Amino acid sequence: MARLPRFVLVGHPQHVIIRGINREAIFYADEDYQFYLDKLKQACQKHDCDVHAYVLMTNHVHLLMTPHKSDGISKVIQMLGRYYVQYFNYTYQRTGSLWEGRYKATLIDGEQYALACYRYIELNPVRADMVEHPAEYPWSSYRYNALGEAGSWVVPHGLYMSLAENSAERLSAYRALFNVDVENKTMDDLREATNKSWVLGSDYFKRMIKDKIDRPMNPCKKGGDRRSKKFKARRG
Repeated sequence: MARLPRFVLVGHPQHVIIRGINREAIFYADEDYQFYLDKLKQACQKHDCDVHAYVLMTNHVHLLMTPHKSDGISKVIQMLGRYYVQYFNYTYQRTGSLWEGRYKATLIDGEQYALACYRYIELNPVRADMVEHPAEYPWSSYRYNALGEAGSWVVPHGLYMSLAENSAERLSAYRALFNVDVENKTMDDLREATNKSWVLGSDYFKRMIKDKIDRPMNPCKKGGDRRSKKFKARRG
């Protein structure tokens, strides 16, 4: 079965997941995490992508990012993967691939899902029972987005900026979002859309971008579209 082309819509955020091969660890030491983040920053600057939220887990990575070029995300992942595999294989005296196939990604309706995706990403260490609060985990964007930690290269999404008019109030409003659990349905929708590479958004959003996307945005119903001319022709 041929691979479906990736969704590409410049200026719209995507949730991206990169996994280690066979779910094996891709980070062992603090230096590994830092090297990955340094190269992620470089790759995003070179290929004109904004990262709004991220988390580096032991064997996978989540990113919320917006491309400003049609091939921006794919170029970032390609460059990042190449540098990190070379580093990792040299450091740990191994050979071969480090990644589990292609990265997973879904185009999301930023107005509806951006902040939910922020929380979904930054709460990963809590759901994995690695920490009790996201502020305790050093390898995510939470400290930048919620605490205003200096030196960040993370770029706020427009919906994040709309939380308040000034930085202090914005940080406070963002932290308050974490007092309420992300709905199970929202998490399930994010996981499914990302793993299956479908658009995540309202019907209105899908209608709005329909002419800009060169592939189906939802899985076809089993048995095909029974109202289509093609299906009726097959039925005779």
